[in-house]
This record gives sequence, C-alpha cells and structure tokens, in this order.
Amino acid sequence: QVQLVESGGGLAQPGGSLRLSCAASGFTFGIYAMTWARQAPGKGLEWVSKISSDGRDTYYADSVKGRFTISRDNAKNTVYLQMNRLKREDTALYYCARGWGVGARGQGTQVTVSS
Repeated sequence: QVQLVESGGGLAQPGGSLRLSCAASGFTFGIYAMTWARQAPGKGLEWVSKISSDGRDTYYADSVKGRFTISRDNAKNTVYLQMNRLKREDTALYYCARGWGVGARGQGTQVTVSS
C-alpha cells in the first residue's frame, strides 16, 4: 500500500533552515506529482508546495514563495522540501502527499520555529 514517511523536522530559529524529506513506497513514485502540505495548531490543512512527476514544474503557496524549494529524486523515491529563512508562522506539522492534492499522506514531521 501507499506509504509516505516524512523526516527532517525539528526546532529551528527564525531565519534558520531545515530540509524535510519524504520517502515513498508502495506505488510507482515517478509517475505521480507530489505535494507538501502543513497544518498549524488550530488551523486547517494548507498546501505549501507541489512538484510534477518529472520535477520540471513546481508551485508554491504565496506564504513560502522565495523561501522554500521543493525537489525530488525519482531514483530514490524521495521528495524534499528545503526551507530557508524560516518564520515563526511556519510552525506546523508538515506532510507529504501523493498527487496534486492532499489525500494520501504520511504521518507528518513537526517543524517548530522559535527563538
């Protein structure tokens, strides 16, 4: 079955960086777009970034544009999210999801931005 395992979260200071990874298994990774989404405490789930199956097309929410970079390695069945210039409002549980939406997703990795 579809399995998505996120890692790389943690505590970062404002202005700092983190790199999230999502290891995928149970499906043909290279034919699916992938999405990163997040859920902050008390808020709904929002998509953060998307990448096409071949990695050529990427999309970002306005809130992270210019700070986050999504990428993927189809040989390793892994999608990444490089997060730079982190802000307190980036604090959330981050998920990766298969496809353009946020349906099948992993358990998430917690990102906390605090001084």
